[in-house]
Amino acid sequence: MAWALIFILVPLGMVFYYGLTNDNGSFTLDNITTIAKPGYLKALVRSLRLAVISTLVCFILAYPLGMILSSMKLSKNTYIVTLFILPMWMNFLLRTLTWMTLLEGKGVINTILEFFHLPTINVINTGAAIVLGMVYNFLPFMILPIYNSLNKIDENVINAARDLGANTLQTFLKITLPLSLPGILSGITMVFIPALTTFAISTMLGGSKILLIGNIIEQEFTQLYDWHLGSGLSIVLMVFIILNMIIETVFDKGGNA
Repeated sequence: MAWALIFILVPLGMVFYYGLTNDNGSFTLDNITTIAKPGYLKALVRSLRLAVISTLVCFILAYPLGMILSSMKLSKNTYIVTLFILPMWMNFLLRTLTWMTLLEGKGVINTILEFFHLPTINVINTGAAIVLGMVYNFLPFMILPIYNSLNKIDENVINAARDLGANTLQTFLKITLPLSLPGILSGITMVFIPALTTFAISTMLGGSKILLIGNIIEQEFTQLYDWHLGSGLSIVLMVFIILNMIIETVFDKGGNA
């Protein structure tokens, strides 16, 4: 209770206090309704779109990989799974800075393409670069819960389905996918939330030309020193995070049923 009070309730209380008051300390909803202004709303919609795309790409990459790892029957002493979380041991900003070096106009990738007389790519400072950075940084958060869910599926259940005449596709749709749903939902939450709220990736790979709602909130706090508006916009993000958690809970209960 002390931990929750100090590190959860007090910070949230401060966010709601600043978000629901003005400079005079009077109650107001202006800080929240500001999200409806064209510039802020555009940044929010862009953030949601890139977060959804990044989450979908992470899922498409992580699920087959999780199935491959679970089929390998890895022992507890193996380090294969550790390889997928090794990038997380390096500083987040350094990982993103590496992609800047790779993708910039005179970066490593374009230098290699020019050496082989191939067309260069112009990815840096675009939405594609931001998505790439999100996928690279958040992919392990999708792989691990999916792998854990798939690894817990009793092989006898799979064999029983096949003995009863189910083919590979039917077994996957009726057995494997429903039983791995908790891991999928957990992975989606662990990727979608940081992707929605990120500002460092978009600043570095978007060149500050593509503003996400996280960038605007960060600027309100660190550059404009408007804690009230920054907190109000943060409350709006909390609403989307809570909606994501509610949807996850509903689907999780449906899957268990």
